[in-house]
Amino acid sequence: MAAETPLKEQMLAAIPHLRAFAISLCGSVDRADDLVQGALLKGLSNLDKFQPGTSMQAWLFTILRNDFLTQARRRKREVEDPEGAWAEKVAVLPEQGSRLDFADMLKALSQLPLDQREALLLVTAEGLTYEDAARICGTNIGTIKSRINRARRRLAELMNFDAHDDLGPDRLVKAALFMHMSA
Repeated sequence: MAAETPLKEQMLAAIPHLRAFAISLCGSVDRADDLVQGALLKGLSNLDKFQPGTSMQAWLFTILRNDFLTQARRRKREVEDPEGAWAEKVAVLPEQGSRLDFADMLKALSQLPLDQREALLLVTAEGLTYEDAARICGTNIGTIKSRINRARRRLAELMNFDAHDDLGPDRLVKAALFMHMSA
């Protein structure tokens, strides 16, 4: 029982990251919470299959991602939203300029193909290594790097970003976008 405690603590520590990733994937806090709960339950019931010495967070991300893809395939057969009409209705209009910029970025992010979006989010938003992202996505590092590169280029196009444009008064946003565009 004592050997399980550190693993369960690792699972608890991964929850905020799982939740952020789930929200980014599905765009709905309620659906994201359901995904996280499902991933944690599967993780707990399959804890004996976890390989010690590997990343608990990456393992749980893989479970969550697989559940998301299964649900997406099922939902695709049930309800289609080709014009994004449903997605636009669930969005909350921001009250501040930075929230507008963030909403624009999320909208552009949602237009990326799923494989590019998840690779970009795993490495840039979650801070995972290319190796962990490749493991989660079931591919090799070169493919992850390629997906991230294509995702960054497409985001720049969707957001009409020009490296010479002024990104606004927020220097932190400027620095973050510059780092992503130059990588």
